[in-house]
Amino acid sequence: MATQKRPANTLRCGNIKATIWENVSEKGPFFSTTFTRPFKDQSGTWRNGTSFGLNDLEALVTVAREAKEWMAAHVLKR
Repeated sequence: MATQKRPANTLRCGNIKATIWENVSEKGPFFSTTFTRPFKDQSGTWRNGTSFGLNDLEALVTVAREAKEWMAAHVLKR
């Protein structure tokens, strides 16, 4: 059975979520980030969207800045 990889960290600002992933390459470990916004589809099921409206952008900027700071702090610890 495949195991699901857990995020290194998750940050939130309002409805926007930044998920930070630790990855490994030939040059060593590095971080990447995905940004999502939850919404309910027509059937009422919660989904994660990756498009952002005007009202989401300030929160997106804030959470992106926090993700950058978190990743930079954790890269320096290596």
